[in-house]
Amino acid sequence: MPKTQIIPLICVEDGKLAEAGLPAAHGAWAEANGFSGQRGRLLALPGAEGALSGYLFGLGESGDRPALVTGLAGAALGPGTYRLEGAYGDPTLAAIGFRLGAYRYDRYRQGKAPPELAVPGRADPDEVARLVEAAMLARDLINTPANDLGPDAFESEIRAFAAARKMKIKVTSGDELPRANFPMIHAVGRASVQAPRLIDLTWGNANHPRVTLVGKGVTFDTGGLDIKPASGMLLMKKDMGGAANVLGLAHAIVSAKLRLRLRVLIPIVENSIASAAFRPGDVLKSRKGITVEIGNTDAEGRLILADALALADEERPELLLDMATLTGAARVALGPDLPPLYSTDDALARALMDAGAAADDPLWQMPLWSPYDAMMSSKIADVNNASSGGFAGSVTAALFLRRFVDNAAAWVHLDIFGWAPEARPARPVGGTDQGIRAVYGVLKARYPFN
Repeated sequence: MPKTQIIPLICVEDGKLAEAGLPAAHGAWAEANGFSGQRGRLLALPGAEGALSGYLFGLGESGDRPALVTGLAGAALGPGTYRLEGAYGDPTLAAIGFRLGAYRYDRYRQGKAPPELAVPGRADPDEVARLVEAAMLARDLINTPANDLGPDAFESEIRAFAAARKMKIKVTSGDELPRANFPMIHAVGRASVQAPRLIDLTWGNANHPRVTLVGKGVTFDTGGLDIKPASGMLLMKKDMGGAANVLGLAHAIVSAKLRLRLRVLIPIVENSIASAAFRPGDVLKSRKGITVEIGNTDAEGRLILADALALADEERPELLLDMATLTGAARVALGPDLPPLYSTDDALARALMDAGAAADDPLWQMPLWSPYDAMMSSKIADVNNASSGGFAGSVTAALFLRRFVDNAAAWVHLDIFGWAPEARPARPVGGTDQGIRAVYGVLKARYPFN
């Protein structure tokens, strides 16, 4: 088949092969091969003289089908350009699914070219591009190992990101941090040979509603002096997944020119072990003035987020949202695919869950259960950074962060994993986007460009 030829990908619901309008020969071929539209199944269709004339792709049953099921085709097909046909549903979501399924991370090895998709005519090509680019930006950053994405390199990536989108940028680094009243960011990152820093990006009309995003940017987490076991460090290049996803979301917002004033705060550190490392039992003073006893140096993400959230809260944003690969307890509670959502606004939480369900980007609201605050009590400071016992770790982490937010009209915390341990539709194994489409969907509805 010539390289310039577009290959049909005919989508069939399970049990509805007869309704697919196939030529008799192809219908007989499908039946002979036991193809009925099973989810994810591909069947090559023969053409004249043994040539390939296209593929059948099984969507599965309508009640048991993720919105981005076409990602299974994108993951399985070889190089070439494909065209969706048949009962593939929403064309924009179908195109997004295919392209996200076709994602490959090939920075360090020679890989086959991914399949390409001719965006369906009824789809919104700009929406497809911005949401695919947002997800791939997050995935590429998370997949990059820490030797190539330490604090210095991460700052360089963000500077390039800001310049390309005409965003203003301010960086507070190293010993400037305590002088600028970011003592916990400095304490967590000071043991690394690469200085800790806080990156502050702004975009949009200052008179528009203020939306601020905060992303945890721990480029590698040893656990500090409370060192992780070897198995616990294997994925710690992904501990900046909150920052990566916040940047992906920021890309979508700026690309869509939503009617809001966007601020993005990313505290970047490497939690290293050296003579300058902060210690268990230390008491740190935060930007907000709250004193924090260090019960565990491996609960460092909440410390750097606390200083950034306090800064964000000072200008009273209409929405303050943070994303962080914060707790293993979140995975125990809800697994790797369903990030817990915490919010001071229940209506907003429901809107985010609805938007996530529609866009195949699920979230699940968890309670800010105030009685559990007592688990983080300290005899010598205002609060401990680690809860006593092993209960409700994701809830207590969210409650810790809530202490640093007083003025924002609404606050949302997403405790994401940022990693796909098994392939799912539109999510290959590896670093992954979580929360981007859900949050973008709500923001687009609230602050449409006009």
